[in-house]
Amino acid sequence: MEQKDLLSSVPGQNIQQNLPNATTALVLGIISIVGAFCYGIVGLICGVIGLVLANKDRKLYRESPEFYSQASYGTSNAGRICSIIGLIISALIIILVVLVLVFFGLASTQFFS
Repeated sequence: MEQKDLLSSVPGQNIQQNLPNATTALVLGIISIVGAFCYGIVGLICGVIGLVLANKDRKLYRESPEFYSQASYGTSNAGRICSIIGLIISALIIILVVLVLVFFGLASTQFFS
């Protein structure tokens, strides 16, 4: 018998499990911050996915906190925060790239005319 089976067979023993997407949300949140500097596209995609997964875990934890560990909720919350930061940085970089393209587009038409 595995150790987990032994512990779960003890009456009155309440074993909390990890939230299913906590680690994935954290990894995607970190990637969204780093990926934001790739013209914002990678950060935007990973940030949205990480935020959705973290919000699913947050809802799951709020429905039944006794089944899930506080540590995995903290991991999921950290992933949510990183995803939000990555989304903000990505949005700012995308806006900056668009402004630079517009500026140089206008400057090049002035130069060649």
